Parts: sequence; structure tokens; C-alpha cells
Amino acid sequence: MKTPEASFFEWQRQFGSEIDCLNHLPLAKWFWAIYFLCSDKGSISALRLSKLIEVNWRTARLILSKLRTAMGHRDSLYRLSGLIEIDDAFVGGKRKGKRGRGAAGKTPVLIAVKSKVKRAGFIAMQAVDSVCHEAVNDFVAGHLNAQQEVHTDGLAALNIIDNTQQHEARVTPSELVDEWLPWVHIAIGNLKAFLLGTFHGVSGKYLHEYLSEFCYRFNRRKMEKEIPNRRLNLAIIHAPVHSY
Repeated sequence: MKTPEASFFEWQRQFGSEIDCLNHLPLAKWFWAIYFLCSDKGSISALRLSKLIEVNWRTARLILSKLRTAMGHRDSLYRLSGLIEIDDAFVGGKRKGKRGRGAAGKTPVLIAVKSKVKRAGFIAMQAVDSVCHEAVNDFVAGHLNAQQEVHTDGLAALNIIDNTQQHEARVTPSELVDEWLPWVHIAIGNLKAFLLGTFHGVSGKYLHEYLSEFCYRFNRRKMEKEIPNRRLNLAIIHAPVHSY
């Protein structure tokens, strides 16, 4: 039986020959990268990580990409159940101008949050090309168990949820939206603060990685001190993550 260290070496070796710099990266740097990524309440940029573990920016970027992708894979194994709030948001981009739906340079994101009486439960997020029936249907199929109670606003694209869930939609005035969809809007606000606080805006190309990290952290916020060890264990047991 392989030891955890041997498994970790194999995981590192199998990343792919196209990234030789990672194949020869000392194991200690991987440990430090996991620690720095997971120990901060926010996150860490590739530039800062490159300085902390003394590698170039590209290597740091690839390390973070693989770690965040593995986080997303882990959360993709779970499905939300119970009372679920679903909404969309538009994030990223650096251009000024119109805000919200239709804003230039923004990427649409679908968000689902398990709603509890006094707090939000688990969350799921997914960047999409557009908020349409097909995207919503795929999101719900991938993140929710069937026949859950789902609350949404009156957005027409979300009506497809009727097909698989116990869906109730309400067109809600802005002053009452926090009563109907309280936790999903808190999650959206936290996501935007997370992105702006660490990355000062992100491009759509890498947004899915940041969403994976944010959800992984949020879903384990009650076990914050355990996250570095959990992330290390995930690196050991996870199948190799290839970069393209």
C-alpha cells in the first residue's frame, strides 16, 4: 500500500509533461502553497504566492489552478437538498458602465444556496455563457437532488426549474427581496467581496476556478482550522488535474 507521501509524489508527477516546471517542483513548495491558499480567510493571488514560495508567476498560477480545480471536483460530488434559493449574478470584468444583467465585460453566474432558518447551508455556483433555459437546467441537474423546494425571483429563464423541482417564483420588489431570497443574496455579496478583495477583478477565463475555491471555503466555514489538512488530503487522493 502506498504511503500518503508516495501518493502525493505520484500525483505531482502525473500532472502532465507539458508543465515541466511543476514536475520538478520540490514537495515542500506544494505543502506551503496549500497552506498559504487555505489558511487565509480570503485567498491568495498568484503574484503573492510566487513571492512566498519563490517561484515564477506562471508556476504559481498553475499550482493555484490545479488546487482550485480539485476543490471544485470535490464539491461536485454533492447535491443540495431541502429548501433551495436560486438566483443569478454578474461578476468579473474591469470596464465601467452598466451594472447587473447585460453589463459589459461581466460573466453570468448561477447560484444555489440551501436555506436554513438562521444561516445559509451549502452553496453551489457555476459560470455560464448566458442565463437561459438550457444553462439553468444543466445547473439544477448537476447541483440539486430532484423534487426539492426551490425559491427564485420572476426571471423567465428560471421557469425551467418547474420540470424537476417544486419551484415557486415570485416577482419581488427590491425592498422585499431579502425576505424571499435572503441567503442567496448574502452569498452573492460575499462572492463579490472575495473576488475584489484578493484579485481586484477577474476575467471570465479563470472565474470557474475562483468560484470553486469560494464554494469550497464557504461550505467548510464551520471547520476553518481543518481546511489546510483537508485540502492536503484532497491533493493526495484526487486524480491528477491536467492543465490545458
